[in-house]
Amino acid sequence: MIVDARSVPEGETIETDVCIIGAGIAGITMAREFIAQPFRVCLLESGGFEPDKVTQSLYWGEDVGHPYYPLDTHGARCFGGTAHRWHAALGNFRLGVRLRPLDEIDFEKRDWVPYSGWPFRKTHLDPYYERAHKVLQIGPYTYDVERWADPEKAPPLPLDGRVKTTIFQFGPRDPFIGEYRDEIGRSGNITTFLYANAVELETNDTAQTVTRIRVACLGGRQFWVSAKVFILAAGGIEIPRLLLLSNKVQSAGLGNQHDLVGRFFMEHPHLWSGFYVPAGQEIFRRVTLYRIHAVNGVTIMAKLTLLEEVLRREKLLNYCVSIHPAAKPRRLRYPRVETRGVNSLKVLHKAARRGQWPKELSRHLRNILADVDHIAQAGFRSVQSRLDKALGKHKAPKVEVFRLNHMSEQAPNPNSRVTLIPEKDALGRPRVQLNWQLSPIDIHTIVRAQEIISEELRRAGLGYLHIELHGTTPPPDLHGGYHQMGTTRMHTDPRHGVVDENCRVHGVSNLFIAGPSVFPTVGYANPVLTFVALALRLTDHVKELMAQSRL
Repeated sequence: MIVDARSVPEGETIETDVCIIGAGIAGITMAREFIAQPFRVCLLESGGFEPDKVTQSLYWGEDVGHPYYPLDTHGARCFGGTAHRWHAALGNFRLGVRLRPLDEIDFEKRDWVPYSGWPFRKTHLDPYYERAHKVLQIGPYTYDVERWADPEKAPPLPLDGRVKTTIFQFGPRDPFIGEYRDEIGRSGNITTFLYANAVELETNDTAQTVTRIRVACLGGRQFWVSAKVFILAAGGIEIPRLLLLSNKVQSAGLGNQHDLVGRFFMEHPHLWSGFYVPAGQEIFRRVTLYRIHAVNGVTIMAKLTLLEEVLRREKLLNYCVSIHPAAKPRRLRYPRVETRGVNSLKVLHKAARRGQWPKELSRHLRNILADVDHIAQAGFRSVQSRLDKALGKHKAPKVEVFRLNHMSEQAPNPNSRVTLIPEKDALGRPRVQLNWQLSPIDIHTIVRAQEIISEELRRAGLGYLHIELHGTTPPPDLHGGYHQMGTTRMHTDPRHGVVDENCRVHGVSNLFIAGPSVFPTVGYANPVLTFVALALRLTDHVKELMAQSRL
């Protein structure tokens, strides 16, 4: 049954067994799993069936860190959630999203990645990943290149060293905004309330149990929902906001006894930068695998990434890059490289011309020795520029190239966070402030990965990468993928995480969180497949809890 919350009598308390806050991808996945179960379910959704500007305005907030999207555009505040934002063209007028699981290394505690490590390994999630494939209506749970590549028509690039080809599958958005909505609407044990905004979690006197949730409509009407189990599935910004606002008993916010709620906000750094310059025009005919295309009815795409042993040896984050034929030939210009080594060499050169040693000579020498590659590049560009001028060449020749689209892992950073500000929304609640902070390793990974891929392409006789990004400073055009993760991270120790291995908020007996906000680390893969798998795992756990309560 689907109900307009604006028709619920003022002040009424609705009794149910399980209350899910948010009818996005995770909330819909769980609600479907609860269909025909011997308990009642209440699904609360802030909006209607389509996005509308008034409801979206509840997302408005302040952005003070690395430039991010306007907060009212990051998701759709309506039934279906971010599925309304999936825009990959799958053919036949269908839109969808690229999907793959996290890699084995993404679950590990890595000594070069602070705060890394999940409470379990990838093998634990494999059965749920397989079930998630069915929910997302994609192909078989295999990402082996041999399964998807055609040796004749779509072979992988012959890279046998430090670089490999990785596969993404694409899932359609239609089930979440049509088919699944109808299934849930027909269910006899699930009641969905539209235009129902969860504004406060109320608890007992010790804040160890949530007793009910206060719900408000934009027109001013309020009511409550009482349940045995509450599940927050409202996204990586709104979930910490609700926890921080639920502060009548715990003044810092519910589940925030160690000041972790809202911290560790992570995105997938996305960046268009640099070019792949192929060794010959025939390569353009050999990269079908790296374009969006269908294999046995499944839409896929391949990208390039680094082997796990390379990530360990180089101490890099996980990373992938897609290649896209440029619309027209490009002139490739090398940017000036201002690194510590180059700057130190300039200091020594100026000092030598004056006939004196510079201050901190040892530091400058260390910088130069540690930065030989960039110094060589700068020297080559200087010589090439002078030679071109002497020969009357002022413009680089145009060449056919591929554009590079990088998607990388972000390292967990406690200073990257969501907090509250005094400004209020239309429901009278403080709005959020997002401070997205990147770390040097985030940018270093993108730069070093390109260098390794370029070396392997040269070794295989396939060309090279023209690299435009250098240093560790985030470029202004680096952006996210609308993937808000990590703000209620998972850890077995409440001093290091907001939820435990079962996604239960530490210290609260009946409050759970679903979605990418529980990710301790994020890999490079779109988070959808992983948080759907986690949502399925959570529903199994809740079913067990409800069975025990019935006994």
